[in-house]
Amino acid sequence: MWPYSNKPLRLALIGMSGAGKSYWSTRIAAAGYPAISCDTLIESRLKPALESGGYSGINGVAAWMGWPHLPTYADREAAYLSEEIAVLDEVLTGLEKNPERDLVLDTTGSVIYVGNHLLHRLRRRMLILYLAASRDEQQLLIQHYLEDPKPVLWRGAFQARAGEDPKETVARCYPVLIGARRQSYEALAHCSIPVSELREPFLPEESDKKLAGSTFLDMVRRQLDCGNDRAKAEPRA
Repeated sequence: MWPYSNKPLRLALIGMSGAGKSYWSTRIAAAGYPAISCDTLIESRLKPALESGGYSGINGVAAWMGWPHLPTYADREAAYLSEEIAVLDEVLTGLEKNPERDLVLDTTGSVIYVGNHLLHRLRRRMLILYLAASRDEQQLLIQHYLEDPKPVLWRGAFQARAGEDPKETVARCYPVLIGARRQSYEALAHCSIPVSELREPFLPEESDKKLAGSTFLDMVRRQLDCGNDRAKAEPRA
């Protein structure tokens, strides 16, 4: 149960790749709440295609998708999104069948592309928390993507120029992608926490995942209590 009420804890973390969704979902799980990684489930569903190319793991999914300028990218981007839609539908169906179930959902950065029907279901069934990276942190996200690529759905935001190296295009176009997604994340979320606020306060508890997870939930509760602009109401069970 959500530690501040008699309702189940149903928390979905959204935000760009590198914002800390997986990091914090594992720490909340250490505090005693079941957690699901959408990336892991998508990877499992893509396993036959990945294995045929010798890929594995989330980095293998990124390698399988390839850079957006490659001729295979569009089809693989569509295949990834199709599996993401199936995964989210499966998760939400499980919650709808079991209204007392606790769940922390580590979504992908592309969850905003799954369609309005699924997003409305997600917002009804879960409290959606946006881990918001500031404009000053954009370069760090770009650097993380270039150094440790994760699957990214560009949805047309990758626009190469003649003679430009793909990594140069990423550096130029990624801020555009972040800016476009920011509006969608903000519209979807019930509340948000700046990524910058999740660093220093938690460093002393880094070795204690359970304590860090509980402290994170305290911060979420404070965001709700303070009347965060996006925290209009707790989701229905």
